[in-house]
Amino acid sequence: MSVTTAREAGMVACHRCELVHNADQTTCRRCAAKLHSRKPQSIQRVWAWLIVGVIAYIPANLYPMLATRQLATTHEDTIVGGVVVLVEAGAYGIAAIIFFASVVVPLSKFGVIALLAWSVTRPSGLSRHSRVHLHEIIEFVGRWSMIDVFVVALLAALVQLGAAASVHPGPAAVCFALSVAFTMLSAQSFDPRLIWDQPESTAKDI
Repeated sequence: MSVTTAREAGMVACHRCELVHNADQTTCRRCAAKLHSRKPQSIQRVWAWLIVGVIAYIPANLYPMLATRQLATTHEDTIVGGVVVLVEAGAYGIAAIIFFASVVVPLSKFGVIALLAWSVTRPSGLSRHSRVHLHEIIEFVGRWSMIDVFVVALLAALVQLGAAASVHPGPAAVCFALSVAFTMLSAQSFDPRLIWDQPESTAKDI
């Protein structure tokens, strides 16, 4: 099915307020933002933020996320180690949530964002609508990516018993938060309108 894009129709939408203008307009009449038919250097920004996010995610899994001190003993847990401790304690639901938000979601986001960025510059077997749906899912799921950091902050605030016991965030918490932030910036840098710029021969709709 042939699809006519706004660019082909001689129109451009404001990226901030989404008001549609003629292609010869350079400034939005509503919010005064500079108009671009496509986000400038979108793919370069996507790859740059994504690579930095992956780099930050590596120490987030190697260093302890949580440091628990009880009397003279200090116990440190990585993300996966914390999930194992929760499973051994019988907290299967919390362990599943932490594992999903801290491992499954970040790795899936890395893969999907890379796939989307690659698919708009190379021939892809995915349909245009499939890639649009993937982009929408990434944006929806991204808001839950900080749940692990939230749990650590909550525990640190609640479990402070003076000399008896205390909980403190580990260095992995900072790395994980940075990784999530960089990945969100990568997803936001991607311009989904690029999906519709490919010829029909490289992206067949169903």
